[in-house]
Amino acid sequence: MLTDYHLHLRPDEENTTAERYFTTANVDRYLEAAAAAAVEELGVSEHIYRFSQALELWQHPLWTENARDDLDAYCEFVRSTPLRLGIECDFVPGAEDRTASLLEARDFDYVVGSVHFIGEEAVDHPGWDVWEGSGDPDEVWRRYFESLAECARSGLFDILAHPDLVKVWGGSRPAPERDPRFFYEPAVEAIAESGIAVEVSTAGLRKPVGELYPDVAFAEMCVEAGASFALSSDAHLPEQVGFEYDRAVEFLDGLGVGEICVFERRQRRLEPLGARVG
Repeated sequence: MLTDYHLHLRPDEENTTAERYFTTANVDRYLEAAAAAAVEELGVSEHIYRFSQALELWQHPLWTENARDDLDAYCEFVRSTPLRLGIECDFVPGAEDRTASLLEARDFDYVVGSVHFIGEEAVDHPGWDVWEGSGDPDEVWRRYFESLAECARSGLFDILAHPDLVKVWGGSRPAPERDPRFFYEPAVEAIAESGIAVEVSTAGLRKPVGELYPDVAFAEMCVEAGASFALSSDAHLPEQVGFEYDRAVEFLDGLGVGEICVFERRQRRLEPLGARVG
């Protein structure tokens, strides 16, 4: 089986509305793309900050600017389609109880947990760039992976999204002096303790870094720790569904991973990893 759980029905550009993209016609485009890529299990996980209820968790300016849609209307729409119902929810330190209440009140099939921010600054958003000024790379990487460890340990999420997102800018941002495995270790320990599924995402191949999330060293450490894996493209357009899955399957095969996680109503099972065709 191949899955694509971490995807979005609308692009990230400004002024994209739910009314335009949360339609059966748009869903059909994604389903057609999934069939062409031999993706059997397709789910949608829109960004939590797009929904007004997210302001119960955090009122960061980026969130207050974008929190326009109704989360329950989104859930109702997705349940009317063949898609699995998911959400990409940022880990917000200090808001764990509120996050749990928000998630448990909806019948998601899975929840994708992510870390985009370190404090008020983002590792992947130019408008809130943590690298502006004198961002020390060792400090940025340390704080990012410590936050990722908290995200995993929180027990709030089923899948840990793009786990080394901090590398997204590639060579255009400074690299830490220490071996990256030093920074990975706290996150891998938390992954092992929590049992959260680690996402292998092809989205990094579309970014300046030009490689999968996570890198091979991180993934090898996860395998050694007994982690399970989920597979996604982080598509924001139908043509990105199953993007470069041949490389993701080869990557997982090289790690000796023969199964991936499949989710329904927050319950996880393992299925044999399929092969991409076409």
